Amino acid sequence: MKVRIKFSKHGPMKFIGHLDIMRYFQKAMRRADVAICYSGGFSPHQIMSFAAPLGVGITSNGEYLDIETEDTEDLSTMKDRLNQVMVEGVEIKSVRRLPDSAANAMSIVAAADYTVVFRQGYEPEDTAGWMKGVEEFYRQDHILITKKTKKGQKELDLKPLVYEIRAEGERLFLTISTGSSENIKPELVLDAYYQHLGQERPQFAFQVQREEVYAKAPEGASRPFLTLEEIGE
Repeated sequence: MKVRIKFSKHGPMKFIGHLDIMRYFQKAMRRADVAICYSGGFSPHQIMSFAAPLGVGITSNGEYLDIETEDTEDLSTMKDRLNQVMVEGVEIKSVRRLPDSAANAMSIVAAADYTVVFRQGYEPEDTAGWMKGVEEFYRQDHILITKKTKKGQKELDLKPLVYEIRAEGERLFLTISTGSSENIKPELVLDAYYQHLGQERPQFAFQVQREEVYAKAPEGASRPFLTLEEIGE
């Protein structure tokens, strides 16, 4: 049985990197007595894949991992057992069964929602004006930046990769391209805005939180993206 697990990550756990989160969940599966499948060969490992690595220092309400299990146990029971062994800061939000034909989460990620707030003491004098300025900045036809790559630098137009920017009070909401092909980070959008202002983004000024991760919706759907949670049942 293919299973998709949604979890949140808060508090001190935001400082735990992706590889250690993978190891943590491998141990959690054993502690919760989940009948997870293992690969074959001389060095078998749990069949587990994560949707999109989360940067260190970022909290999240919408992280995903896929596993395969050897039986068809009740998913609400699996969720309860996993939550009993979770550390403070990690909570299992849902456990859903996937169709046998479903692609793994990592291969279908297309977009993600983020919220960005100023840390206390780093707020600009006119926060409302700053937020309004970001929205006006987004209404440009093109947002050209220079992005560092493994081969050097290249000019990139962020506009097609930023699907939404809006201010919600003192909170900035972003929907941006995420995944293996066209992946950008909220910090890149902030850098572009500060470059537009002729300034440098202040270090440590922002707290970023990922809210949700999406896959592309089927052709003809009423909206462009589906949450990874919506794909399961």
